[in-house]
Amino acid sequence: MSTTTNVVVLDNGGGLVKAGLGGERDPSAILPNCLFRSPSSKKWLHPNPLYPATDSEQDLTSAAVRRPMDRGYLINPDLQREIWSHLFSSILRINPAHSSLLLTEPLFTLPSIQRSIDELVFEDFNFKSLYVADSPSLVHLYEASHRPNGLLSRAQCSLVVDSGFSFTHASPVFQNFTLNYAVKRIDLGGKALTNYLKELVSFRSVNVMEETFIIDDVKEKLCFVSLDVPRDLQIA
Repeated sequence: MSTTTNVVVLDNGGGLVKAGLGGERDPSAILPNCLFRSPSSKKWLHPNPLYPATDSEQDLTSAAVRRPMDRGYLINPDLQREIWSHLFSSILRINPAHSSLLLTEPLFTLPSIQRSIDELVFEDFNFKSLYVADSPSLVHLYEASHRPNGLLSRAQCSLVVDSGFSFTHASPVFQNFTLNYAVKRIDLGGKALTNYLKELVSFRSVNVMEETFIIDDVKEKLCFVSLDVPRDLQIA
């Protein structure tokens, strides 16, 4: 385990956790933000990370799922602590006591939830420091810094549409600051699309209402946003 000072970047979403070290272009690890239990077992297990891929196989058929997040907000700090502990020790292999943390947080997070996150970061994992940012401002900053002569950098403003696991935000950003009073939110995200796909497949073919992991994988690999609906319907 590394003992050098690192900046750990953690995008803690309702569906996936994406984590890495500051300065890296891509996340070092992507894993489902949940625990699962197969019908033949009484033990809750950590799903294999989506990246880096592992050789071990897990039976996710009809698996029950526990998630620490609901509608984008933390509801089970104890479960989140267990998932983060597995992430830091077994996947990233970092020592939180020698690291700082950059953490993304949903807009309009309640103060009570913020306090729970602070307790996790400082009391349970002993991080040296914490910086909390919202996704729209980070996206704006990333695009502006990578295209310094682009339209976004000259205008210093953008509209960021962030569609996540549980909800979608449309957020205006001006000079790297999200204008909270103008943010619009709908409680529609990837989870609703997965559930709708389960209903379609179950109605037309075989019952997959309990196969959350399988249908979610199908959605990620095969579904897309159509740019020509009549043509794609004809091909289908």
